[in-house]
Amino acid sequence: MREVAIIGAGSTKFGELWGTSFRDLGIEAGAKALADAGLSGEEIDAVYVGNFASGSFIKQQNLDALVADYTGMATRNVPAVRTEAGGASGGVAFRQGVMAVASGMADRVIVGGAEKMTDLDDDRVGQILNACLDAEWEAGMGVTLTSIYAMIARRLMADGIATREEIASCAVNSHFHGARNPEAEYRKEIKLDTVLRAGPTCDPLTMFDGAPFSDGASAVILCPLEDARKITDKYVKVSAVAQASDTLAFFQRDSFTSFGATAAAAKEAYKLAHIEAKDIDVAEVHDVQTVGGVLALQDMGLYAKGEAGKAFLEGQTHFDADKVAINTSGGLKAKGNPVGATGVSQIAELYMQLTGTAGDRQVKDAKYGAAQSVGGTGSSVTVSILEAI
Repeated sequence: MREVAIIGAGSTKFGELWGTSFRDLGIEAGAKALADAGLSGEEIDAVYVGNFASGSFIKQQNLDALVADYTGMATRNVPAVRTEAGGASGGVAFRQGVMAVASGMADRVIVGGAEKMTDLDDDRVGQILNACLDAEWEAGMGVTLTSIYAMIARRLMADGIATREEIASCAVNSHFHGARNPEAEYRKEIKLDTVLRAGPTCDPLTMFDGAPFSDGASAVILCPLEDARKITDKYVKVSAVAQASDTLAFFQRDSFTSFGATAAAAKEAYKLAHIEAKDIDVAEVHDVQTVGGVLALQDMGLYAKGEAGKAFLEGQTHFDADKVAINTSGGLKAKGNPVGATGVSQIAELYMQLTGTAGDRQVKDAKYGAAQSVGGTGSSVTVSILEAI
């Protein structure tokens, strides 16, 4: 197996981009990534794209063919593959791209993620997102993604693992970083009281606990590590990409205060990368709801159970603190959540951090970065480890 490198990355702005089509978003992100790598589209020999629900959002299935067509790859008969795993769609696409390069089946791969969500009303978008759940035993009974995360929050609070204020602090952390990211949907810091006093979505969670519905796209360029040195002096090593699954229905799990798939994927990723959780300098985690951020820090071993919420509350997770920096992009909460794009966007952020190009949110001397991408309520999870060279 060959070692793999990321040699370029690009993202659109995330937000309510009503004047921009899905095709335009994908082309913009891909073009930025290619330019960053110093490559042309003619040098790409495989395409992987993460997308959750283009058939529902834009009435377009066979999305891999559309992407190949509008990126100019179809005329060269370049293979294109779409991956779908709920909120982990982009993370799975990245893993597939890494596997293609590592195996020798491809030498220059573009991995993209994109979603166009805001052309539909919020109620319809919510229904589509709830398809990540078990349709028969959860969504069909009126359970929603938000309500399950609210139940998790209640259990964390009841078991003394995190207070309401600590859970809400995850949003404060994401907005602290989002204010420093020019591509973020929400570029404004917020106070803890803003989260706690916002309108309720599902008790105890409020509007400021959840990520928005967004449009956007991200892309990264992969190649063998030995080739990266010949192409550019700005690249990072992909040290590990692990994936794990759990039951689709949340009520079938052994624990309501942990995502077992995250713990399993993180354990495997650290093993493959030959590092430990304590070696991580910066991490992008799936804070689709604030409580998800708390779970991620604990399940990935970045903080002990009962300490993750305190870390958010005390500001230990800021890019300029002497601890592991969390969601320096702004996370799903502040940067935005175009579902298929989020996993790839996390990788793009880590690439920037590890190449020292993250601007006003740069983590000093970052060596290792970790990304956690979650589908549903932890039924599909990827954990990727990147290393500065």
